[in-house]
Amino acid sequence: MEEKNCTRVTEFILLGFTDHPDLQFVIFLLFCAIYLVTVVGNLTIALLIKMSSQLHTPMYFFLSNLSLLDVSYSSIIAPKMMVSYLLAKKVISFAECVTQFFLFSLAVNAEVYLLAVMAYDRFVAICKPLRYTILMSKKSCILWVANSYLCASVNAIAHTSALFRLSFCSSNIINHFFCDIPPLLAISSSDTHMAALVHFIFATIAIVSTILAILLSYAYIAAAILKIRSTEGRCKAFFTCASHLMAVSILYGTLIFMYICPISSLSAYQIKVMSMFYSLVIPMLNPLIYSVRNKEVKEALKKTLGWKLSLF
Repeated sequence: MEEKNCTRVTEFILLGFTDHPDLQFVIFLLFCAIYLVTVVGNLTIALLIKMSSQLHTPMYFFLSNLSLLDVSYSSIIAPKMMVSYLLAKKVISFAECVTQFFLFSLAVNAEVYLLAVMAYDRFVAICKPLRYTILMSKKSCILWVANSYLCASVNAIAHTSALFRLSFCSSNIINHFFCDIPPLLAISSSDTHMAALVHFIFATIAIVSTILAILLSYAYIAAAILKIRSTEGRCKAFFTCASHLMAVSILYGTLIFMYICPISSLSAYQIKVMSMFYSLVIPMLNPLIYSVRNKEVKEALKKTLGWKLSLF
């Protein structure tokens, strides 16, 4: 319940990643580099898939959506954070804080649902190859992506509503570099038990349901791969899934620690490090994960670069 003499907060002060003056510029340069690599890497993947006809398949359609999503949710956090490091007062208005949190929650939830869809796509491709073109038609792929955003929107609305119905009277100083659940709960003057329960329930539903879908898909895939007689066939099937499994492991491991496991034993600095990892580092790593060992992507890149160079 809102306190009687509570003055409504109109702005928050973001303390940032560190308040050490000697590290401010170093942190700024680090975040600039990470964000630049994220944007260039993910947009390159998305444009390459758009331009290369050999990559016009459901798997790469989902990958291009994942790349654009990574650019989006990094852009929700990084630019504001980098500007804050250049200003003496690191202020974010209440409305900006709500908007930032909602969009970030939407993007992160959409990513976990999209990763589950990508696992299902690999399941159909390996376990039901004769029905692949029917089950993963263009219309079906668009519906899968649309449903991912629909489920993500429901989660984001629930998280945002629960968080910003709280009162913020005692302090408006957020010990973080963006508006996130743990630091906002920490400064609320309201009883946060119900809000924390809502966050836990919706985070658990999103993470556990998609993890189960991914694990079930890969259980069938593993069984199918073991039935392949040729070593070459097994390796090809395995490498098709390896990059996706790596991306899933990194993202889900961080999200489980942040939003499902108790974080009372973690310091504010440790929470910031984990937040930086899933909000900035993982979107930067995804283009490398999906392209370094992907023969089709590398061939398409060589072909596209060769075509571009031949124009001069």
